[in-house]
Amino acid sequence: MTRMRETEDLRSAARFPITLPVEVRAEEAAKLQAETKDISAGGVLFYMDKAMEVGSPIEFNISLPAAVLGTPKDVNVLCVGRVVRCSDEGDRRAVAAVIDEYRFERA
Repeated sequence: MTRMRETEDLRSAARFPITLPVEVRAEEAAKLQAETKDISAGGVLFYMDKAMEVGSPIEFNISLPAAVLGTPKDVNVLCVGRVVRCSDEGDRRAVAAVIDEYRFERA
């Protein structure tokens, strides 16, 4: 019951449709390139070429451009989370992940 409520809470957060490059690492695998579709306070949906197993822990780095933020340098958001959904959309995979931890780092 708790997991269902967590999912409902995450989906009720405002989503921002923004396309940004993201580097994804799952377990011991090499970094994979992806692109965000939307971001919310609790999670992210991104597109990539590889399927990911639901429930698997991941780390990902989203680069926020300085021009968009109005800052002198890009800002990286380093996130730790887990995959909650993975589905095929055409020739790529849509991967939804919750964000369990994050920190900001200037590029």
